[in-house]
Amino acid sequence: MDKSIKKLLAEHKNLVHSEKRKVTSHVQRRDGEWYVNTLMTEGCDAPFKYRRQKQYKSLNGKYVNLTYYPASENVAGFEIEIMKVVRVRIS
Repeated sequence: MDKSIKKLLAEHKNLVHSEKRKVTSHVQRRDGEWYVNTLMTEGCDAPFKYRRQKQYKSLNGKYVNLTYYPASENVAGFEIEIMKVVRVRIS
């Protein structure tokens, strides 16, 4: 783990960092001028979500380092756990 990640984790209590997570699914959909990206990783049932202004390359089958906040989202009246991604890096 590099110094910038350690600094971020020290400054933000709820921030979590995971390394070498295998992406099993990567979906991108347009939401106005933004693209909403949703990642599913091996061994985790919660989706990892982030937004980009441009379409991102597919991460299916790749190993990634993720920095994220645990959060929840209301979908069709159900509360589901999501991970709000702050940083994605291919490992």
